[in-house]
Amino acid sequence: MKKIEAVIKPFKLDEVKDELNKIGVLGLTVSEVKGYGRQKGHTELYRGAEYAIDFLPKIKVELIVTDDLVNDVIDVIKKKAHTGRIGDGKIFISSVEEVVRIRTGETGKNAI
Repeated sequence: MKKIEAVIKPFKLDEVKDELNKIGVLGLTVSEVKGYGRQKGHTELYRGAEYAIDFLPKIKVELIVTDDLVNDVIDVIKKKAHTGRIGDGKIFISSVEEVVRIRTGETGKNAI
């Protein structure tokens, strides 16, 4: 099993979620996060004063999938979150040793 974490632009969330559902992803967790990478934030004007916005709003999508779905999930996220502009985001993949469903006590693939 793998944990996939993707940091994407907020307006791309619905497209990513809908396409993940189509390929069989049963659940995911979404968090509103802030951060920066190469974008380094930007400046804005407010009442005539210029100020820097260092941390930009992003969405973090987290999901656990079986090994056979990993490549499909990555392809979907890359395709649906892509705008071609700086700040499209990143995908992180890590191994998961075990999953336990609290309600039933199921473990492994059955708990996903």
